[in-house]
Amino acid sequence: MTSGNKLRIVGVIPARMNSERLPGKVLRSLAGRAMLHHVYDGARACPLLNEFLVATDAEAVRAYCTQHQIPVLMTSPDHRSGTERIHEVMQRISGDVFVNLQADEPLVGVDHVQLLIDPFLAEETTQVSTLKVPLDVMAAANPNVVKVVTDRRGRALYFSRAPIPYRRDPASSPPYYKHLGLYGYRREALARYFQMAPSQLEQAERLEQMRFLENGIPIQVMETARDTIGVDTEEDWAAVSRLLESGPPSVAG
Repeated sequence: MTSGNKLRIVGVIPARMNSERLPGKVLRSLAGRAMLHHVYDGARACPLLNEFLVATDAEAVRAYCTQHQIPVLMTSPDHRSGTERIHEVMQRISGDVFVNLQADEPLVGVDHVQLLIDPFLAEETTQVSTLKVPLDVMAAANPNVVKVVTDRRGRALYFSRAPIPYRRDPASSPPYYKHLGLYGYRREALARYFQMAPSQLEQAERLEQMRFLENGIPIQVMETARDTIGVDTEEDWAAVSRLLESGPPSVAG
């Protein structure tokens, strides 16, 4: 894959087997293929990616990827998050921007990847990018759904598990937005992230992206109309299975 810009862009799917709520989910079958395979196939056609690979510490994942001709890199078993795993990849692979496509997001597509990369092509000052999608009022009350509010230029002001903004006057309030946990990182921003201690708001919300904001590193948030379903529970698995079996990935925003 080649891109027509001067940036070298690397897509990474961090994949581990020891998920707390749904162990082994990254290799669990969805419509005849492992979940991480759907992520790979959904994003690999993006022409802006110079390289695209799975990063794992599990031999079973490595074996599956090798069998299905998916590029794979073995990484340390000590990483506590996908961000840490991508940081190791960054030490071993040349790249200017690293795109984090989580292995439990089987509905991800080229459109999502394009939106993550666009801010880096538009502005040399872009450090981190992510996505948001419109959210209804009932879903906004769910603490498992992360919300985001942005400024007028689309830069993140805050992420929270609480319904933000607070609607003191519901009739005249701005909409809610769900944060999709997909990211683009400029190499320098990701390096800085690991030089900083976990931040207070990061620990309070249990949202690692807050470390960037608390340390003054802006996050550009791009809007998509196409939601995804992060697979964390059996119910999520069933919902994605129904969608994949009924046709091409498409989730209403």
